[in-house]
Amino acid sequence: MTKIVLVTGASSGIGQATATRLAREGHHLVIGARREDRLTAVAEAIRKDGGSVDVHRLDVTSREDVVNFVDLAAKQHGRVDVLVSNAGVMPLSRLDSLLVEEWERMIDVNVRGLLYGIAAALPHFQRQGGGHFVTIASIGAHQVVPTGAVYCATKYAAWAITEGLRQELDPSIRVTTVSPGVVESELAGTITEPGAQEAMRVYRAAAIPPDAIADAISYAINQPPEVDVNELIIRPARQR
Repeated sequence: MTKIVLVTGASSGIGQATATRLAREGHHLVIGARREDRLTAVAEAIRKDGGSVDVHRLDVTSREDVVNFVDLAAKQHGRVDVLVSNAGVMPLSRLDSLLVEEWERMIDVNVRGLLYGIAAALPHFQRQGGGHFVTIASIGAHQVVPTGAVYCATKYAAWAITEGLRQELDPSIRVTTVSPGVVESELAGTITEPGAQEAMRVYRAAAIPPDAIADAISYAINQPPEVDVNELIIRPARQR
């Protein structure tokens, strides 16, 4: 069955890989991110491969943007089946560096952005009598490392919000949390603190491609309606 799948943060990394994978499977993708030029390139590649995709500029820190993103997809296609909340930032730093603006950015994108997506999609899922929330959390939701206090806090919040959502909802709406370990992505490029940059360079020596996470998302959303894959942790075999 073809599904209408919305993916945030789809201009690179896990979001791009997920959109590409699911479009190849025959689903219709609605992709959003701030970088319209990158989104357009992703969409062109999907269409060249025979896939179907819509492109929308999206800033998940704007509730209005997120509502418009979801509502427009529902209006154009009659429904929305899956929301993959992937947008995230990771400017790691020690707390005593006092990079407060970076802390606020992580909270805005990683937590508020997730909540805005839930608030926008849930009424559609309830009206339809079904839907699927997929949250991209992190191994940071399960362990804290130096320089990662705020980032891990936002990802624990993402895990907790999504698990609470699962418990509260009718079983017709499925909920999945995916926690990637070290994945090849641009996230490390947002780190400004030199010490954290070096630590991340060493940490990312063993990384898996974003396709590995896309495969997991595909597995979760393609299960039959009575099967709810609640949580997946995917990391490099060498990561401990």
